[in-house]
Amino acid sequence: MTKSQRKLWTGLLIMALLTPLGIILPEIFNAGDAWGEWSTETLEKLVGYMPEGLQRLADLWKAPVTDYNFGGEGSSMTVQIMSYIASGLIGIAIIGLVIFLISRFTVKNGK
Repeated sequence: MTKSQRKLWTGLLIMALLTPLGIILPEIFNAGDAWGEWSTETLEKLVGYMPEGLQRLADLWKAPVTDYNFGGEGSSMTVQIMSYIASGLIGIAIIGLVIFLISRFTVKNGK
């Protein structure tokens, strides 16, 4: 592994470890949902209306793990934090694997 690759992986690991800030900080400051992760109902309350296109596309994608929380609704903050970190690491691993496979099939053995 080259020095730049080691720096990349270190940076990605640090970012994965920092992901729980999205749930910790709103909890500390009593701010509600993490910024940008609002439901359509919450967004309508914040903005005053729901854009038609957003309303139409809101249910297009359902996350495999709702709220990145493996513990389910009402789980402890510790379980939520560990779930966020695990979700980040799983996402990094999946994207890394996809990039590896794409490069493996598109690059001709150094030729």
